[in-house]
Amino acid sequence: MPKAVQYKANSIVYFQGDINENVYILKTGKVGLRYSDIETGQEINDLIQTGEFFGVKSALGKYPREETAIVLQDSAMLVFTVPEFEQVCLNNTRIIMKMLRIFSNQLRRIHKQVRNLISSGEQLNPETGLFRIGEYYNNRGNFKQAMYAFRRYLTYYPTGKYANEATENLQRAEGKVQAGAGRSPSSSSAPASGREMSDIAKSYYNAVSLFSQQKLPEALKEFQKIINESDSAEYSAKSHFEIGRCFFALNDFDRCIQHYTAMIQKYPKHPDLVEALFFVGNCYEKKKDMAKAGSFYSKILSMAQDDTPVYRKAKRALDGLKGE
Repeated sequence: MPKAVQYKANSIVYFQGDINENVYILKTGKVGLRYSDIETGQEINDLIQTGEFFGVKSALGKYPREETAIVLQDSAMLVFTVPEFEQVCLNNTRIIMKMLRIFSNQLRRIHKQVRNLISSGEQLNPETGLFRIGEYYNNRGNFKQAMYAFRRYLTYYPTGKYANEATENLQRAEGKVQAGAGRSPSSSSAPASGREMSDIAKSYYNAVSLFSQQKLPEALKEFQKIINESDSAEYSAKSHFEIGRCFFALNDFDRCIQHYTAMIQKYPKHPDLVEALFFVGNCYEKKKDMAKAGSFYSKILSMAQDDTPVYRKAKRALDGLKGE
């Protein structure tokens, strides 16, 4: 059961960088969230309204708090553990809808900030902007967010000018996350599974580096080795996706289609599912089968959000087919 907790004015619920799995709902009083703007570094203060919850993303994602929660006047809150909060959500669709609205607003705000960062006075192109975002989070110790940005960079710009640096940063960020979880590869007391995961990560990012250097047969061999020899579901799934990219880069479009078709059947919830569909559509376009290419691009438009790179790529590709 959630706990009812009283907080005095000027007290702190949690600090930025804290790690805990509590979710809070404000019953009475006032609470502010203080964090830094991604564009300017200036301090931002958001006010939590009565009945709203906060601390959800970091609790569910198990990463450090991104903001400091400050009690502005005497307040009463309900404090949930993650399992308690999940149970409440399952039994109350209104809470789920409210959570989705809040997350949607936050994502739109972040997207606007990132877009402004990319198109700032420095006239950064999207490639440089995405890499800078990874650096931004990396320098502030938000390693999971940095990992996401660097992975996206290597997906969209595998041979880009920052590819080698992004690979190195990604590997270091993953090491920081593992160390924070008590899985530091340098620790002699780390369990065998922690050391194994570190070795798998090293092999994976080495293969990504080979891909970025256009050493495609070598990269293909390394990704296949991870699938054959690793017990890690995460890195096996990632390697399956990268193998498809290798086939595409080698202009082996038939094998690329076959591979991604098998991958989608094996991993129907793969995080890069939509990207895989784009590669399949692009393969059919390269093979001059415009009808099948168009069907895959249309499917992507029905699945992806319209502010994502893969949506824009698929729309451009579909518009190009219609213009022919």
